[in-house]
Amino acid sequence: MTELARLAAAVAARLTERGETVAVAESSAGGLISSALLATPGASKFYAGGAVVYTARARLTLLDIPQKAMDGLRSASEPYALLLARVAGKNLKAAWGLSETGAAGPEGNRYGDAAGHACFAVVGQEREVSLTIETGKDDRQANMQHFAEQALALLLETLG
Repeated sequence: MTELARLAAAVAARLTERGETVAVAESSAGGLISSALLATPGASKFYAGGAVVYTARARLTLLDIPQKAMDGLRSASEPYALLLARVAGKNLKAAWGLSETGAAGPEGNRYGDAAGHACFAVVGQEREVSLTIETGKDDRQANMQHFAEQALALLLETLG
């Protein structure tokens, strides 16, 4: 079993035990977070839905976050990750919102973040946590995998 599958199974078990659901908004992980959760048997009990929010158009169309809500924010930041997690959870009426935003590589993003930079957030009714990591790698696929693993690890830790 891969680390991603192990984390997804642990998250699935915890959410199912609690009778809760999660909604996912991911960017540079490219759907790997949702894929790992959906590959876990019984996903319909804990997975409310998700979106790959890779562009401003996707953010507006899939999550209904207008440009005005972005005033003072930039992508690939913890405040933006928190916004994504809040909105995904709210829009899908999930107990938890989970988000990831970053730069998978092989180059950095237009904001000056290096490849391997990613921000994550978990938002629940009474709890909000966020985290930034730097892998120091420019390997796109490896970073995407690591981002997905880190997002699920943060969710699992937050669930307790």
